[in-house]
Amino acid sequence: MLKMVQKSLAAVSKPTQTYEPGDGSRLLLLPYGARVLGLCTARSDENFFWTNPVLEFPDSARRLFSEKGSNDTGGGRTWLAPELDLFFPGYPDTSRHVRPQQLDGVPYEVLHKHDRLGLIRRMSLYVARSFRDVEVELVRWFEPAPQPLRREPQWASQVAAVQYAGYTQRTILSFMGDSVRKPVPIGVWNLVQLPHGGELLVPTYARTQPRLLSGEIPADRLTCEDRVVRFKTDFAGEHRIAIRAASATGRAGYFRRTGDTSSLVVCNFLVNPSGEYVDVPKDDPKDLGYSVQALNVLNATGAYCELAFHSPAISQLEGVTSVTDVSQLWAFRGPSEPVQTIARALLGVAP
Repeated sequence: MLKMVQKSLAAVSKPTQTYEPGDGSRLLLLPYGARVLGLCTARSDENFFWTNPVLEFPDSARRLFSEKGSNDTGGGRTWLAPELDLFFPGYPDTSRHVRPQQLDGVPYEVLHKHDRLGLIRRMSLYVARSFRDVEVELVRWFEPAPQPLRREPQWASQVAAVQYAGYTQRTILSFMGDSVRKPVPIGVWNLVQLPHGGELLVPTYARTQPRLLSGEIPADRLTCEDRVVRFKTDFAGEHRIAIRAASATGRAGYFRRTGDTSSLVVCNFLVNPSGEYVDVPKDDPKDLGYSVQALNVLNATGAYCELAFHSPAISQLEGVTSVTDVSQLWAFRGPSEPVQTIARALLGVAP
């Protein structure tokens, strides 16, 4: 599929970039919108991510990019938060959700440096609740992420039975120009779209109740245990939840079974409850503190699970003008039993 996507995007003047960290992992990057469209292992072209199938054909890909405010390519992306400020320009009217063109609908410059690849863009964004523009620079570096259990002998047989791919993402958000002197609370918001029909596992330090941001979730699809929130993304509609930073451990996984084979995608990210997590529900702008979000989608727009995590906003301390967020994405595919064991090793719970 990804080879078809590459050819199709080249035909509509949206060229891609490939990045190979050196361990066999392969990433397909789209500078337009700064997307990671694909992640594959050394031995398989099967994508761990959900990529919009319209990208496989030039005519449908061209239509997607011609629609104003639409860049639903799938894969991984970096947006900025709070969504209420940057995606609802008519606030307090929240009936119109608009993706900032400067953030999501433009090509980023490609950077090459030793064993990593980067995407960079400087942009001006309108901040609705402050009624002004802010100038920022966003840089995404992609770097190697060695298999995390490679030094653990107790998991050696399970690791040998599966395929692995992964990468480190280093994201730098900086205020530029006059915005250095007049900062506003803005943070990094990373999202990755995964094939529909799996189970999301979010380990927590204590039993916690996620906040429902949209939709209605059946009781048997969202369960809260002492050390984990489980969200089964196998039903129709569009449903979104959020989990607070004080409860999150800094890892979240997505397990999906297909016949005798299973896949596991684990996001490893920094959580700092002392930082300011500024993304808020659109109907409750004072409800701060959420670091992890998940979205289940099965409708005309697509079929995927979206896992998202936030960094704290750039500090309002004098002289602090940037924030750096570092995370890893680890992906495994193979027989279900060893993949489940790896999930238990990395997440502390089994699917």
